[in-house]
Amino acid sequence: MVRVPLTDEERSRGERLGVVLRAARASRSMTEVAEEAGISVETLRKIETGRIPTPAFFTVAAIADAVQLPLDRLRLDCDPTSLSQAS
Repeated sequence: MVRVPLTDEERSRGERLGVVLRAARASRSMTEVAEEAGISVETLRKIETGRIPTPAFFTVAAIADAVQLPLDRLRLDCDPTSLSQAS
């Protein structure tokens, strides 16, 4: 199976997702959040740095739950149009 290359927008969206999740994690350790979300620390690190720009929905939901970030807030925070409207 050949994987279709990601677009620039998909990569950018993945980077925004990582920034938002990292900010929501705040001072909590990656280990603590990863354990609570039921994922590996390496997976969390890759998502936060944009190296996994399209993580599975349930992985994102588990991280958001672990950092107490509602999914609707996460969606808004990752939306580039809401960023430009906020300025």
